[in-house]
Amino acid sequence: MSGLQLLWFLIIGLFFAGFFFLEGFDFGVGMSLKTLAFDEKEEDQLIETIGPIWDGNEVWLVTAGGAMFASFPYWYASLFSGFYLILLLILVGLIIRGVSFEFREKSQPKYKKIWTGTLSLGSFMIPFFFGVLFVNLVQGMPLDADGNMMATFTDYINLFSIVGGIALTLLSYLHGMNYIAMKTTGPVRLKAKNHAQALYWVLYVGLVIFAALLYMQTDFFEYRFLSTTLLLAVMVLLTVVANVSLNYGKERTAFFASGLTLVTLVALLFNGLFPRVMISSISSEFDLLIKNASSSPYTLKIMSFISLTILPFVLGYIAWSYYILRGRIRHDEDSVGYKQ
Repeated sequence: MSGLQLLWFLIIGLFFAGFFFLEGFDFGVGMSLKTLAFDEKEEDQLIETIGPIWDGNEVWLVTAGGAMFASFPYWYASLFSGFYLILLLILVGLIIRGVSFEFREKSQPKYKKIWTGTLSLGSFMIPFFFGVLFVNLVQGMPLDADGNMMATFTDYINLFSIVGGIALTLLSYLHGMNYIAMKTTGPVRLKAKNHAQALYWVLYVGLVIFAALLYMQTDFFEYRFLSTTLLLAVMVLLTVVANVSLNYGKERTAFFASGLTLVTLVALLFNGLFPRVMISSISSEFDLLIKNASSSPYTLKIMSFISLTILPFVLGYIAWSYYILRGRIRHDEDSVGYKQ
């Protein structure tokens, strides 16, 4: 395995980590429209917290897919063909979520509830099916020697994959609650904090179940006991930090801790995959490895040069955008808008 192959494996992991850190709270806010908002004004306040940034956050997913296509074409081919239906459901979630922002804004009042519901549904579908997909990746799928997947329904949908889907959805929802607590004033802020404080106890139980299934259904502990244990411990620690910080009114700390929990989850999954990109449940001889799935060294070299040149400007633009939009979204009798 060359250094460039390892670099691009790490870069793709970084893109997914960035996607779930930034888009994770978007999903949480979207789901909260059906759990926090009491009236249309509170719905508007919640949507306003992510209105200027949600579409920019999705660029991380597009970039991750593009980077996978260019740097690991065999991984891309096996993943997108084998998980076609799950990825289609994710795409449906992305579509109905995206159009709901625009249609809700321009709809008559009697139709707004419909688009609020589709926005919330799409925000649930995406993290849930991503959780199902990632868990299936790490527990292994029936992959043959040619990289073709011949899976049945129970290969995709089983206890571990459902737990993974629920876990990622819950983490995104809690990340969204912390973001709402950090970005709003008024009743929704208090409701977000109360929801999060109650759900963190559910998450603690869920992390124990997830760790137990990870031990029983994958080879993570067998081959990477120390790093797997350490990353799970970091996830638990960050969850505790987020919970305690929210209780003490440290909302910014809680937000970054919950976001880093999602980042650590991505690191855990990529750590367990390495040096593979697809795990075969038929035979370890059929595993798709980093060294066999990548593009040519010349392609990777050109991609590295272009990416390392452009990436600092992109990250700088994102940081500047969030700095400009750093104010809270207020809720009062007169208006909904930014409070610097």
